Amino acid sequence: MSEAMLKIKDLEVVYKTDFETIHAVNKISFELNKGEVIGLVGETGAGKTTTALSIMRLLPFRTGQMKGGTIEFAGTSLLELPESEMRKAYRGEKIGMIFQDPMTALNPVTKVGDQIAEALKYHNKSGKTKEEIDRRVDEMLELVGIPAFRKNDYPHQFSGGMKQRVVIAIALACEPDLLIADEPTTALDVTIQAQVLAMMSELQERLKMSMILITHDLGIVAQVCDKVAVMYAGELVEQGRVEDIFTGNKHHPYTIGLFGSIPNLQVETKRLSPIEGLMPDPTNLPAGCKFSPRCKMCTDMCRSVPPLEYVEGEHRIACHLYAETQA
Repeated sequence: MSEAMLKIKDLEVVYKTDFETIHAVNKISFELNKGEVIGLVGETGAGKTTTALSIMRLLPFRTGQMKGGTIEFAGTSLLELPESEMRKAYRGEKIGMIFQDPMTALNPVTKVGDQIAEALKYHNKSGKTKEEIDRRVDEMLELVGIPAFRKNDYPHQFSGGMKQRVVIAIALACEPDLLIADEPTTALDVTIQAQVLAMMSELQERLKMSMILITHDLGIVAQVCDKVAVMYAGELVEQGRVEDIFTGNKHHPYTIGLFGSIPNLQVETKRLSPIEGLMPDPTNLPAGCKFSPRCKMCTDMCRSVPPLEYVEGEHRIACHLYAETQA
């Protein structure tokens, strides 16, 4: 049996202000084994980035609150660690993160080589010399396809795709056991997307990392991931192996809607079939199934009773349609 690298159980996160409470993540649970890649997919506002920030413990200090649940990394409860230990021993060293927007993730007044070296200096437990750290910076830049001599350039001297490569180099500098990639190809053109994804897959296999890939693109998920977790309104409505999601016979209506929004090159059609309506207001979520206001198969029970999970092997679906058949 594979070794579990990350275990999340009943994680619940809210953002509280003086006026309202936003229910961003609502008791989600999933596991990630060593060397596996899980794709976290769903619409904007589903809670994907909040989940990633919770693992890193980087939620906004005044408004973000973890109301319940556990996050275990290699057997250690991250939520019980002092901030000093989380910063020194885990964040950046054992868990790396590629942030969503490379334009804002980099310091505009600091050379890119210095930004890569910063992580190496902070987590320098083996006592590397300045020359060794400089060589490591050169290696990381070459690894992501940037000539080493460009370490003395500033972020504004790089294109969007190259900025993304620098952010990846920073995240991988300490060779973390877990990499969280928050939409790493957003705002890149198709050619650069393919290059960045191929590079990340190669590095993930070479370093034997576990990876959480947050994306809207199901094509990327099929190409890169071992597992898929479909997120809606802060909940995991379906999860399983890639084969379960892409070739299985049973799916959550939301997952069916996501696939209906994708062009099929083998079928001629005049229009796509997008999911009608919008994500529910996170300050006032529906009482039953959160997807019920947009679901074409909705029943009275869906509007009032939260669905149980249908489980078949690793495939899980939170829907009344299937939970009843399992019982």
